Amino acid sequence: PPAHSRSDWIGPPDTHSNLRPIIFYVPPEESALERRLREARQEAQASNQRFWARHNRAFRQEKEEFIYSRLKAKGLEMRDESGQKATLNAEEMADFYKDFLSKNFKKHLQYNRDWYKRNFRITFLMGQVALVRALRWLRWRKKNVEQ
Repeated sequence: PPAHSRSDWIGPPDTHSNLRPIIFYVPPEESALERRLREARQEAQASNQRFWARHNRAFRQEKEEFIYSRLKAKGLEMRDESGQKATLNAEEMADFYKDFLSKNFKKHLQYNRDWYKRNFRITFLMGQVALVRALRWLRWRKKNVEQ
C-alpha cells in the first residue's frame, strides 16, 4: 500500500488457502490497546491461512486419489482418448465429499471453536478501543466547549 494510506489493504486470494490476505494499517500513534487488537486480528488471519491451506491441500490430494482409484476400478485411465481429464458423476463425487467431511469432522469442530474464541476476543478488544476513542472524543469536546 502507498505510504499515505490510512486503511487496511486486502490482497488477491491466496493460491493455497483461497483467503484474501490483509495488510493491516498501523497508525503512527497506535496505543497499546489498538496494537493488541491489530495483533489479535493478524494472528487470527495467520491461523485461518494455515488451517485452510492445509485443509485445501489435503482435500485436493484425497480427491485426486479417490478419482484415480474409482477410475482404475472401472478400468479407465485418468485421461480419455482425446486427452481430456476423465471425471466421475455427481453421485460418485458425493460419496467422496461425504467421506471427506466425516473424516475431518473433529478438525472442523476444533477450527470453529478456535475461530469463535478468536473472534470473541477481537470483538471485545474492538469494543474497548471504541469506548476509549469515544471517551477521548468526549473529553476533547468538553474541553473545547469550556474554552
